[in-house]
Amino acid sequence: MTLNSTIDKVTDRIRTRSRPSREAYLARIGAARDKGPARAHLSCSGQAHAYAGAGSDQDALATRDAGNLGIVTAYNDMLSAHQPFERFPELIRQAAREAGGTAQVAGGVPAMCDGVTQGEAGMELSLFSRDVIALATGVALSHNTFDAAVYLGVCDKIVPGLVIGAQAFGHLPAVFLPAGPMTSGISNDEKAEVRKKFAAGEATRAELMASEMAAYHGPGTCTFYGTANTNQMLMEFMGLHLPGASFVNPNTELRDALTREGARRALSLSALGNNYTPVGEVLDERAYVNGIVGLHATGGSTNLVIHMVAMARAGGIVLDWEDFAELSEEIPLMARVYPNGLADVNHFHAAGGLGYMIGSLLTEGLLHDDTRTVAGDGLNHYTAEPKLIDGALTWQPGSGESLNDKILRPASEPFQATGGLRRLTGSMGVGVMKVSAVAEEHQVVEAPVRVFHDQEEVKTAFKAGEFTGDVIVVVRFQGPKANGMPELHSLTPLLSILQGRGQKVALVTDGRMSGASGKVPAAIHVSPEALDGGPIAKLADGDLVRVDAKAGTLEILTDGVLDRPNAEADLSGVQSGTGRELFAMFRNTVGTASTGATIFSEITA
Repeated sequence: MTLNSTIDKVTDRIRTRSRPSREAYLARIGAARDKGPARAHLSCSGQAHAYAGAGSDQDALATRDAGNLGIVTAYNDMLSAHQPFERFPELIRQAAREAGGTAQVAGGVPAMCDGVTQGEAGMELSLFSRDVIALATGVALSHNTFDAAVYLGVCDKIVPGLVIGAQAFGHLPAVFLPAGPMTSGISNDEKAEVRKKFAAGEATRAELMASEMAAYHGPGTCTFYGTANTNQMLMEFMGLHLPGASFVNPNTELRDALTREGARRALSLSALGNNYTPVGEVLDERAYVNGIVGLHATGGSTNLVIHMVAMARAGGIVLDWEDFAELSEEIPLMARVYPNGLADVNHFHAAGGLGYMIGSLLTEGLLHDDTRTVAGDGLNHYTAEPKLIDGALTWQPGSGESLNDKILRPASEPFQATGGLRRLTGSMGVGVMKVSAVAEEHQVVEAPVRVFHDQEEVKTAFKAGEFTGDVIVVVRFQGPKANGMPELHSLTPLLSILQGRGQKVALVTDGRMSGASGKVPAAIHVSPEALDGGPIAKLADGDLVRVDAKAGTLEILTDGVLDRPNAEADLSGVQSGTGRELFAMFRNTVGTASTGATIFSEITA
């Protein structure tokens, strides 16, 4: 199938825009490649230090010219999604030995849970943790003793941070090894209903606790289609997972087989062999466009609109929100997974999952089929399904059809003709809205605003019964420079209650919303942020604003607003406590949301 003309045009525009920075990046990783295997340049003392803790692998590291695999892990046992990684290093070491190589844990990176920190002070460190993870990845690989690397991470900031860090060592092959989703608990819709009842005072805390524990009940990532599972989709569309690896449950024979094969595959891609595949060349403009296509086709998390921009810049590729918007008009929404539907990711995977989706998009010419991947050249590898037959891992052709068209549909007969995300522009600036879960009748809201400077003020007003008519709730001074750009997902239940009463309601903020947010229209990531003097800083209670996802506009309708001085906020309360004082440097140097909200903006653009 001929490549869709819009995809071709957008890719070419990105390539042209990025040429100077991309060429500089490729020259840099080419120079690293040309130095040859890193261990050969270490002194004997340096090598002895690096091998002293390797146990039975010491001799192989010191005397054999075999590949050494670095493991960068986000393991901790506080996050259900990352707890399964406790077993992975030994599986990887065994697989490396069987392939004639070795493997060592190069280092760990932090991994925090946005589900735990929602509405708490720790959420103000969440976005910045992505760049900390990238830095920690650089430290892990800085010993320069590895021929390839595998990356163990799943959740919201962890995968983007690992990708940024991996590209700093872009001359090394990289394979990402996921842990998989937890098995299905109570339905996400049932969980959300109890949350709404609790917010309305109709359910007790004990009932809420029982509901949450029934939803989040075991090892693996959360089963709704939020940022964590959007990350997993992205790694397949961009060719960094083994095909079909994303949504295999933890601690199963198939998951273990995929982990071992991922280690063997990473070693086989090193410069020591004949199939050298550095990650810096896998992640080219085509791969990023394929990732954006996957984001729209699945109705993925808005967080990736920020993360993908930052990830791309680490490889010298400059993405713009305009690219996302233009592609959204061409890419059909093919999936209905909570919060965009009732199914969870286990149901999605059973219905055909990513393999079916990639195959259908390829058939319609909506993906680049000629990308390099860790599975080989060509994205068609990712239409196959992994199977464990008589103990041996193999890939077989997918079914070629959806097994449940209420969850997954072909690109030619989608749930809606355009993608799940919208770019909004107008006198307010530029923002983003996830529309895949917003009913059509709620996608246009014109109403007076109520302005707040933190989410607790919103909750107080709600409890006081102050929201009696149509309203656009504006929560400002939530951008990356102000307080780290926290997610405001804890506002979702109360705004859903207002919407359920028949009120027209929307949220406008320079902060973020969770990838799990959906039914209430939310214009988020508004840029410039209030602390940068964006128009959002000029609004006052009662000003009329129009949020129009259909037209892609975000307009201030009241005359004279832009002539006002900017409002100021007392941010002293968000500068310290829960580690926030350690991140002052990040707040002072971070770029805009539209450039990835990263401290690396200036050196990677």
